[in-house]
Amino acid sequence: MKLSLRSRLAAMVLAILLLAALIVGSSAITWRQVQSLRRHFSGVRIESFRIADYLQANVLDLNATLLQFVIGHDQKDWQKFSLNAETLDRWLGQQDPGTPREREDLPRIRSTLSAYRSEAGAIAAGSGTGQADVLAVLTKIERASKQLLSLGYDLASAHRTAAAELVDTSQKSLTLLQQVIFTALVLLMILGAWAITIIYREMIAPMRLKLVESRLTIERQEKLASLGVLAAGVAHEIRNPLTAIKARVFTLKKAVGEQSTALKDASVIEREIGRLERIVRDVLLFARPAEPKRQLISAMVLLREVAELMHGQLEKSSITLSIAASVDATIRGDPDQLKQVLLNLVRNAAESIGERGQITLCLRTEHTSLDGRLLDAAILDVVDTGKGIPHEVQKRLFDPFYTTKAAGTGLGLPIAARIVEQHKGALRYKTEMGRGTTFGIALPLVAFNEKLNDLRGNSQTS
Repeated sequence: MKLSLRSRLAAMVLAILLLAALIVGSSAITWRQVQSLRRHFSGVRIESFRIADYLQANVLDLNATLLQFVIGHDQKDWQKFSLNAETLDRWLGQQDPGTPREREDLPRIRSTLSAYRSEAGAIAAGSGTGQADVLAVLTKIERASKQLLSLGYDLASAHRTAAAELVDTSQKSLTLLQQVIFTALVLLMILGAWAITIIYREMIAPMRLKLVESRLTIERQEKLASLGVLAAGVAHEIRNPLTAIKARVFTLKKAVGEQSTALKDASVIEREIGRLERIVRDVLLFARPAEPKRQLISAMVLLREVAELMHGQLEKSSITLSIAASVDATIRGDPDQLKQVLLNLVRNAAESIGERGQITLCLRTEHTSLDGRLLDAAILDVVDTGKGIPHEVQKRLFDPFYTTKAAGTGLGLPIAARIVEQHKGALRYKTEMGRGTTFGIALPLVAFNEKLNDLRGNSQTS
C-alpha cells in the first residue's frame, strides 16, 4: 500500500531528526573523548613519568649521601640519608599512578627501597667499625640501588605502554565515531535529496501541471463561450427556415401522388431536414447546456441501464458489452445527462471497434483532483478493444465541430465534457494504438453524511 504524502514527509522528518540526533551525539562523544585524551596526557598520566624521575633522582642523591657518609664518617650525612630515605618512602606511599600495572609496580619499588635502606644500614655499621673498603662499599651501593633504579625505569616504561594502548584505543574509537558521523551525513544528504524529489514530484510538479491545465481550461472555456454564442445565434436563425421548409415539404407530399417521383424527392428532403434539425439541436445543446437536475444516483444502476440500452445494438456487430465492478458508488447528478454521456462514449467505442470486439463498463473509486481539490471520486470507465486514437486526432479530440466521421458533427465529446464539468467532474482518456481506448468519467463521491441528510430531507418532504 502506497503511503500518503503526509505520511512519507512525516517519516522523512523523523528519519532526519534521528540522523541529526545521531550526528550530534557522536560529535559530543568524540569531543569528550578528545578532551579526556588531552587531560590524560596533560595531567594524570604525566604523574607516572614524574614518579619515575623523582625516584631516580632521589636514589642517586641517596647513593651520593651514603657514599659521602662512608668516606667522611659524618653522622650528619647518615641522618640526612635516613631522613631522605624516609621522606622518599612516605612520598611513594602517597602516589596513585593511572594504570593497574603502574599501581602494581609502586609497592615493589617501596619494598626494594626498604631492602636498599637495610643494605645501607649494614654498610653504615661496617663503616663504623673501620672494616670498610671503599671499592667494596661502592659495589654494595651500586648493587643495592641498581634494582631500585631498574624499577624506576620499569615504571616509566609501563607509562609509555599504557599511553600507547590508550592512544590506540582512542584512535579506534575516534575512527569508529568518524565513520558513524560520515555515514549519518551521507544518509542525511540522501534523505534531503529524497525530500526534494518528493516535494517536487508530489507538490510542485502537480501544481505546475494544474497551472498549465487551468490556463488551458480558461482559454478553452473562453473560446467555447465565444463559439457558443455564435453557434446559438446561427442555430436559432437556421431553425426558423427549417421549420418553414419542413411544413412545405409536408404539404408537398400530400399534393403529389403516391407513385410520383416528386414524392421520393420530398422524402429525401425530409430526411435531410431531420439531420439538420439534429445538428441544430446538438449545437444548441453545446451552446446552452441544460442545468442538471441533481439527485443521488447509484453508479452501478446507471451502468446497468446503459448496458441494457446498448446490448441489442451492439450484438448486431458481434460486440460484447460487460460490466466489471466490485463495489457500488453513490454520486449526485442528472441521471439522464450522465446516461447521455455514457451512451455517447459506448457508441464511439463501438465505432472504433467496428465488428467483433469487447466493451467493458468499469466502476472504481479513487482519491484524485477534481475541480481544483483532492476528493474521493467514482470513476466510470468505458474500455474498448478498438484501434486506438491517433496522436494527431488526440490534439483536437475535444474541439467543437472537429470529427473524423463522414456524417458526424464533432460535438459529441465536447457536449459530454461540458456535461461532466457541470457535475464538478472530469472526462479523461488514455489510448494505445492497436490496443484500445479507455474513457473515464470522474465524479465526486457522495459522503455518508450527505446521503443521510438527503434521506432525511426526502422523508420530511413526503
